[in-house]
Amino acid sequence: MKIAIFGLGYVGLTASACLTHEGHEVVGVDVSDEKIAAVNAGRSPIAEPGIAEMIASAVAKGKLSATKDAAPHINTCEMAFVCVGTPSAPDGSHNMTYIAEVSRQIAALIDPHRADALTVVYRSTMRPGTTEDLIEPIFEAQLGANSGKVEIVYCPEFMRESVAIDDFFHPPKIVIGTKDAGPCARLDALNKKIEAPRFYTHYREAELTKFVDNTFHAVKIAFANEIGRVCGQLGISAKTVHEIFVSDTILNISPYYLRPGGAFGGSCLPKDVRALQYIASDAGADTHLVDSLIRSNEAHKHFLFESCTRDLAPRSKVLLLGIAFKSNSDDLRESPNIDLARKLLQAGYDLSIYDPHIVPSKLLGQNLGYAFSNLPKLTRLLVEKSVAEGGHFDLVVDTRGWAKTLSLKPGQRIIDVNTLN
Repeated sequence: MKIAIFGLGYVGLTASACLTHEGHEVVGVDVSDEKIAAVNAGRSPIAEPGIAEMIASAVAKGKLSATKDAAPHINTCEMAFVCVGTPSAPDGSHNMTYIAEVSRQIAALIDPHRADALTVVYRSTMRPGTTEDLIEPIFEAQLGANSGKVEIVYCPEFMRESVAIDDFFHPPKIVIGTKDAGPCARLDALNKKIEAPRFYTHYREAELTKFVDNTFHAVKIAFANEIGRVCGQLGISAKTVHEIFVSDTILNISPYYLRPGGAFGGSCLPKDVRALQYIASDAGADTHLVDSLIRSNEAHKHFLFESCTRDLAPRSKVLLLGIAFKSNSDDLRESPNIDLARKLLQAGYDLSIYDPHIVPSKLLGQNLGYAFSNLPKLTRLLVEKSVAEGGHFDLVVDTRGWAKTLSLKPGQRIIDVNTLN
């Protein structure tokens, strides 16, 4: 294929080198005279292992050239990649100037009479909604009734500097965002030799992916460094603690606890987070990330309450399925469902609770104390299965996924708090 690549920074140059290595013809488009001159001379304008050799080879074979003017090339290309920068604006948002300018440039150059559509693939990191709210309107305004002559795709890149070539050919995943969340034939053809999990989504899910990844990487680094500071202040080997932590690929380094859903609770997590906060503060380690966890969890509890009660009339009848902090358990200590029940009562809703594992007369010790100090009406709120199935409720709040297994009366509004996100 012939491909135009707009933006010859790390992402664009790596893509140019790798695509020409695969036999494609690439025209690089950039505003920098220095970059254009370097590429056309077969030199790499950036320092990245392996790139210089690939660019020299591609130019020698006539597979790669660079220009400021895309006009003579755009309508002989099947694809165009947009890899321009989206730097931070003063308020922390992304500056979308380059995205808008390149989009206008491409839109203006597309021949409305070309035989096929030009596939324009955006790889720059962009806030969710950019494709729909900024890019599509630009092409629609320029092409009007001929907007079918462009296929817009968002495909985030996952390349790291210094290992960019390996990451290009061996990415952790391929995420393709399209208008209908369906495949992109040309991009699939381009990636046919790459073995990686593939996800076809709408634009917004694809756009958010890179933010989630990079922020989580930042969270991991900050968390590791906070634990390292605690270890350093207490004379503990951070290396040993790290080795123990990463050896657990069942819970620690795994998909567990990473799915958006309910808030955390129970007898361990809140207690131990607060204790680590105290230990770190006492040792002078300043663990700002750890310090924010309880506040974030409380915010999520309120988010769940507001999500459940949105558009719910005052004094409505509500059935809460599950009150313990975990399935098949009667442990009520710091259960986020107790907080949800309390908020529902305080808001004036007529609340009933079904949880077959909770027998008030069998609650003991701290479990008993926590339950009744935070929800004194617990005994009166609990109902039998027959009542849960036979009653009519304005809202059923499911914390366990039990609604699918119960014979609830039809027509009731059911919200599963674990799938709200």
